[in-house]
Amino acid sequence: MDTAVLRVGWDYGYFARWMQVSADNELGMNSEFGHLDDPYPFPSDAHFMQRALDLAARAASLGEVPVGALVVVRNTIIAEAFNRRELDHDPVGHAEVIALRKAAHRLRRWRLVSATLYVTLEPCPMCAGALVNARVDRLVYGASDPKAGAVESLYEITTDPRLNHQVKIQGGVLAKQASEQLRSFFRHRRSVK
Repeated sequence: MDTAVLRVGWDYGYFARWMQVSADNELGMNSEFGHLDDPYPFPSDAHFMQRALDLAARAASLGEVPVGALVVVRNTIIAEAFNRRELDHDPVGHAEVIALRKAAHRLRRWRLVSATLYVTLEPCPMCAGALVNARVDRLVYGASDPKAGAVESLYEITTDPRLNHQVKIQGGVLAKQASEQLRSFFRHRRSVK
């Protein structure tokens, strides 16, 4: 019962469903949120990642690498962004950086201590550093990036104990969809050349 409170009761928007989820878990049934051993520990991770995938699709439609990101505080989307490097001729126009800037501006503070950043691709070194510098509480990403990932693949910047802040990490949320979106984009790009 206590575990169900931690898993679902943390979010007031889902509190009404808490009793049903608790009962379902005790009976071994799969509820709307699934079992406590689901790969996504928070009920809204897949929901928010789907929104990030929608933003990534928008980036792809504009000729950008399909990466979408959003900043969530208390289950509310504070900022959304997608890659804009080509559109803005901006070498730091990554979805994560843009979303962090928008969130800081909206909240009127640079410390995003209660925020979760959702992004479709594991952040690069620049974006991982931005997460640490912004004091983001939690990062949820979709696909791993074996060539430039700085969260778990190549480096572990966001959890490095030598830095003044560490970010909680949840990787692999809707990873299959995020990976396919990227593969499809680059497959199409190669076929056009």
